[in-house]
Parts: sequence; structure tokens; C-alpha cells
Amino acid sequence: MRCVIARFPFDLTKSGVLETMRGVKPEEVVGDSVIIGRRTYPVMQVGQAVTRQDRRDFSAGEVVRAMTKLGFTCRSLPRNTAPVRGLVRLQHASALPGAPTAA
Repeated sequence: MRCVIARFPFDLTKSGVLETMRGVKPEEVVGDSVIIGRRTYPVMQVGQAVTRQDRRDFSAGEVVRAMTKLGFTCRSLPRNTAPVRGLVRLQHASALPGAPTAA
């Protein structure tokens, strides 16, 4: 399928994207993401791998549009949601039932 990303036409196929992303370790997702196989990748990482261009040369929207056309599932984080940080082990242990509380 012909997709335009960063004003350049690319002939992308679903199998080609799967092959390109095989063996690539996903980075931490903080914005839009694409599910490829069983892994979730940041949109910009996929765009960089597929186009071999710098991430500053294209937008996440262009990559989401192209990946959606190819049949991949794309997700985005709600704009008002901040990433939730996990509890530290000590905080988790303190929150367990039966743990003494400060009086």
C-alpha cells in the first residue's frame, strides 16, 4: 500500500512492517502506540524503523494513519492522564493488610 510519510511516498505492506519490527525491542510507550504481533511499540519508533528517517521528520499522526490502513491496531493515551508510577517495595509492604500503621 502506498503511504505518504514526511512528504515521501512509501510502498508499505503488513508483512514488510512485521519483518522490519521483528527482533526490535519496544521502547517505553508514553504516547501513541501500535500493536505489531504481540508487542506494543511507540508510533515514532515504528515510523523510524519503517521509513529509516529521523523521528523529527514525520509526525505521529502520519504513522498512525499508515499503520491503521495496513490493519494494525493503534492506541493513544488520553491527554489528561499522567503515567502512573508503581509503588516502591517498602510502600507496598506498608500497605499490606495487618501491617502496623503510624498513630
